[in-house]
Amino acid sequence: MSVTTQGPEAQNELLRSSQSTLEQNSSILRESELPETLKRSSHRLQFPPSYALVGVYRLCTDPNLYVPVWQKCQHGTVRGAVVGLVWAFLTFGIQKKFIEVFLANSPKVTGLATDTVFGYPVPFNVHTYAAVLLVGQQITYILRFFLSRNIRIARDRAWNQTVASRGKGEDFWRAYVEEWDRPPKAVRSAAWYEKAFSGWSLFMLKRALLLPFNFYPLIGILISAWFKGLGTARILHRRYFESKKMTPDEVAVFMEEHKWDYRTFGFTAALLEGLPIIGLVFTVSNRVGAAMWAFDLEKRQHFVAEKKGLGTRQ
Repeated sequence: MSVTTQGPEAQNELLRSSQSTLEQNSSILRESELPETLKRSSHRLQFPPSYALVGVYRLCTDPNLYVPVWQKCQHGTVRGAVVGLVWAFLTFGIQKKFIEVFLANSPKVTGLATDTVFGYPVPFNVHTYAAVLLVGQQITYILRFFLSRNIRIARDRAWNQTVASRGKGEDFWRAYVEEWDRPPKAVRSAAWYEKAFSGWSLFMLKRALLLPFNFYPLIGILISAWFKGLGTARILHRRYFESKKMTPDEVAVFMEEHKWDYRTFGFTAALLEGLPIIGLVFTVSNRVGAAMWAFDLEKRQHFVAEKKGLGTRQ
């Protein structure tokens, strides 16, 4: 039996052929055909998590964003912080003791000890870490309760101001245009718990299911963010889908085509929002980043529409 070995030139030709076939079956966009303005956007679109970080930067540096957000949330933040600090002072010791008893009685389940995680030493007391994280999340819930309606208004204003800063009106958002020659088949389905629960009960169920992960330093936050990533991304782009008047099927196909973009962006956004207390700030900055991402996606949609002869690009 003889084995034929391909040379470097043959392997490169095969690789180029495979890439060409993949492009033909996926997106009609070609990097070489993009105009210069869209090429810059295309480079940003290749790494969607960057939009979450840019959102943080813009919220912290643009007075047209952080001033109205703070004015809307100032009083609720002060009241919530006072109540949260009182709650932490009165209950921290009790909650830390409860965690110590829980970990002592279930080391095989949690894999945790006083100063180790799965046998590996950590530079802090695990009981204290878990208690601080748990109380921090409770303070976050308290702040969320006092902010409630105002923070929702602040998020909407952050989105609107970000879009307005790009100098485009409502007519900028156009009907959905399919970008792929052969779009994938996306099935709109929800997990069993999403079908059985809704609203506040679903929120509490998810929190209860993810609560055990809070005892694992750093790992728990990452796991929680990964599970919530795709749903977080869908929520953050709800305004984008509504502006384009996309049907549920179009949303499902679009997210399937860009599923890893949405997963990575959603993971980054959920990771930031999952941080105790300060995560509430990131719920606003993520709207800013999502709006900037939506703007670049829409510019690409305009180019596809122009290429298909469906309209002109702004």
